[in-house]
This record gives sequence, structure tokens and C-alpha cells, in this order.
Amino acid sequence: MKKVSIYTDGACSGNPGDGGWGAILIYGKHEKELSGFEKDTTNNRMELKAAIYALQMLKEPCEVDLYSDSAYLVNGFLMNWVKNWKNNGWKTSGKEDVKNVELWKELDRLSGIHKIRWIKVKGHSDNEYNNRCDKLATDEIRKNRQ
Repeated sequence: MKKVSIYTDGACSGNPGDGGWGAILIYGKHEKELSGFEKDTTNNRMELKAAIYALQMLKEPCEVDLYSDSAYLVNGFLMNWVKNWKNNGWKTSGKEDVKNVELWKELDRLSGIHKIRWIKVKGHSDNEYNNRCDKLATDEIRKNRQ
């Protein structure tokens, strides 16, 4: 299996508001930057979409180290939230519908294809790739605000 590192970040101006996401895929010496924009969205949705779009770029099953500053995204897998939600018919422990369920379902599907290690990094700190992802996300918001 190929080993890939992915860094992701999402941003929102207002929550909800205009949102952007950024991701960097690293394989050997190769790096690929991705980013996107959405109107009337939330920061959490942008965090999830960054991971989804990055993972969807992989053309074959890979070992992935996925770095994110989003506790929401990382804890979804490290704390078994996704597994529990799935077992409960995509309901929370309080019997509420899971928010962003279609995005969580897609992440669950993708994590069945790839062997993913979910790694939480400190946001807006000294992590070069996380900072670049943040810039990609915020640049998308800036360039799409007209």
C-alpha cells in the first residue's frame, strides 16, 4: 500500500457563512494542494469536506496519515462516534439525528477503502502544512466574496 500524508483545514466567515476548505496531499516528494468554497455553510462542514475531497483524490487504497486541527473530525473516528452513530441508525446517544450525516457517511465509506490514522494537530500554530491549509481555505473565502 502506498503511504500518503494528508493535511486538511476548513474555515468559515460567520458560522454559518461563506466557507472554504483546503487540503494538501503528500506522497514521496510530490505535493498536491486542493481547495474549495461554499456559500452558507458551517466550519464543521468545511472541516469534513476538506478530508472527503482529499481522500477522494486517492486512486487506490492507501495508508493515510490524516492531520487536522478539527477535534470534531478527528474525534469522530478516534472516539468511535461514527461507529456508534452507525450502530444507532445514525442517531446520537441522545437519539437526535447526527448533524452532517451525509458527510460522515462518506467519510465512513472512505475509511473502509483506506487505512487512515486520524491525527489531531494544534491549529494556527507552527505546523507548516496546517497553516498552508488554513491559508488555502481562507483564500477561497476571500476570492469568492463579491
